[in-house]
Amino acid sequence: MRFLPTLLARGPSTPLSRYTEWNGALYLGMGLLLYAWPQAAQTLFFAPAFVGSEAGLVRMLGVVLAVVGWFYVMGARTGADSFGLATVVDRLLVPAFLVPLAVTGAVAPQLALPFAVLDPLLAVGAFLIWRRTSPAPR
Repeated sequence: MRFLPTLLARGPSTPLSRYTEWNGALYLGMGLLLYAWPQAAQTLFFAPAFVGSEAGLVRMLGVVLAVVGWFYVMGARTGADSFGLATVVDRLLVPAFLVPLAVTGAVAPQLALPFAVLDPLLAVGAFLIWRRTSPAPR
């Protein structure tokens, strides 16, 4: 069966693919941490004490973050600039969804705002790496 060799195959390594893979590892690690220890959100982001089923929601956020990280890692391994640039677009959209949740009080700002700031910064980093390392247009 060729499933594992195909899954683990790597394309060409580029500065953008390496950056995206490390971003994915960061997201994967953060997601696993939040899943295993939801109180890490309180420790790292100074979030208020959980009420009701909020710890479960943080665990669910951890699963989503880990899945996103997995896809970033595996997508980056293809070496395709198109994948790296797709992560720029999705990360620039994150604040448009998280900031209103924080402003309206639907989510503690300490949980939403770190991601609303970190994602666009990582997106700008990816874009600058691509721009610096991509060949000049003809």
